[in-house]
Amino acid sequence: MANKRELKKAIKAICGDLAGECLVARDLVPNIDKKKMEEIIFKVADLQYSTVDNVSFAFDKTASSFPTAHEYKVAREAYFRKGYTKLINEFNQSVEDIVHEMNAALPQAQKDANKANKA
Repeated sequence: MANKRELKKAIKAICGDLAGECLVARDLVPNIDKKKMEEIIFKVADLQYSTVDNVSFAFDKTASSFPTAHEYKVAREAYFRKGYTKLINEFNQSVEDIVHEMNAALPQAQKDANKANKA
């Protein structure tokens, strides 16, 4: 992770792409469950809002809590690494769940056509 701004931009781009795919599928795929796709778009928006909101968090200790500045730095880096790893893993899992929901909303004929094009 370069910085928080880049992470937030990446999250917004991914969520925007997911929502865009839902809109395109809703409008262009015949017999798709339009209500389900709209619900998925709201889930994507909630995911974006909650994830971007959780990008900023603080280390709960101060430098004076540690014997040396080096130990403080090591503990702080480990804290942020663990926090951002958890945030990214949860985001990726949510994106994966949303993609599964998007695929489930497709009619069977479209699923068969997608498989035929893939092969």
